[in-house]
Amino acid sequence: MTDNLFQDIQSAGIRIAPHVIRTPLIYSSTFSRITNAHVYLKLETLQKAGSFKIRGAMNKILIHANKAGPAGVVTASAGNHAQGVSVAAQIAGIPATVIMPFWSSLSKQEASRGYGADVHLFGKTLEESMQRARELADEGMLYVHPFDDPEIIAGQGTIGLEICDDLPSPDIVVVPVGGGGLISGISVAVKNKVPSCRIIGVQVQACPSAYQAKYGGGEVSETTGWTLADGIRVTRTGTHSLPYIRDMVDQIVLVDDGEISDAMLWLLERKKIVAEGAGTTPLAALLSQKFSFSPGSTIVLVISGGNIDSHQLSRVIRQALARRGRLMRLSLVIEDQPGSLAEVLAIIAREGGNILKISHSEWDIELPVHEKRIWIEIETRGPSHIAAIENALSNVGIQTSGFSDEMAGK
Repeated sequence: MTDNLFQDIQSAGIRIAPHVIRTPLIYSSTFSRITNAHVYLKLETLQKAGSFKIRGAMNKILIHANKAGPAGVVTASAGNHAQGVSVAAQIAGIPATVIMPFWSSLSKQEASRGYGADVHLFGKTLEESMQRARELADEGMLYVHPFDDPEIIAGQGTIGLEICDDLPSPDIVVVPVGGGGLISGISVAVKNKVPSCRIIGVQVQACPSAYQAKYGGGEVSETTGWTLADGIRVTRTGTHSLPYIRDMVDQIVLVDDGEISDAMLWLLERKKIVAEGAGTTPLAALLSQKFSFSPGSTIVLVISGGNIDSHQLSRVIRQALARRGRLMRLSLVIEDQPGSLAEVLAIIAREGGNILKISHSEWDIELPVHEKRIWIEIETRGPSHIAAIENALSNVGIQTSGFSDEMAGK
């Protein structure tokens, strides 16, 4: 079974090469130093349409272009696969229809439309959207499944070929897992090249379908919660993917949204890489020590996509900064008279805090009329810097509350 798929992956690599980007594999000195390993990032964030998804879609569409018919292709996706299919269909000169769940991000909806697709919102879950897409396929369109298709899996597996070409002996490759198409293809490609390499999958705790399928004795919950990693918010692992996950994937680990957002900030600040929640899960798993490895191991993290809504990115950054003690929201009560606020600001300035925003309220009925509540947002260096600002204010009798806890959601 794996031999046949490996041959299909090699064929897919030749087939799609003129139409996709061979994405870079870069070394991270920062993450290598932090983890005492040799850490590389496979940047599918730089792929066409912003994620790895075009690889599988391109392979599928090129194989069946003559069978698509005048109505073209149809798919269902929360975003990245939709964009991949849209671009692949555009390259092939075929119309594309995309069914997206109601909760899909606006930016991914508009991106798919921008690539020429006819986008329809349908379904509270991806599975409901997929059922609608299958109904349209029965009316004469070519259905391009987001993950559960051998030709899709073969296209995604070309990432594994590129990793092993650029880095002949990786010890560990870490891959996001949703429906399982990406990790299935990569695991077959990598283990045929480097049999000793460990393949580690990462899912989010809100949607652990592959984790449950591998470790839960066949019991799989189809309920999901909201997550930053919407690209892998899949309730059930694909039937074609599951055998590869059970036989070829060495381990699956779970991360939470806090760990994901922290990893997103690390990538942005240290490597200047914008990655979406699903694409950041491998780094989240590494930095939160969800799997073990020997010092000096060569580890590849597949950063699978960079399509994140700009408003969501802003919120993620602020919360991650607050959790690290790099951003604080100070609440205090001062007398409503000249010089009161200036005294507070002078103390913060002397302690090196960078004031970002000041707001106040005169509607706090618990306060005397001569007092008012002030909120000050401050950029800080870390928890010890927050403590120093708090102590400096306390020393002159100014009582404060809130700080970074409120912003971090604690």
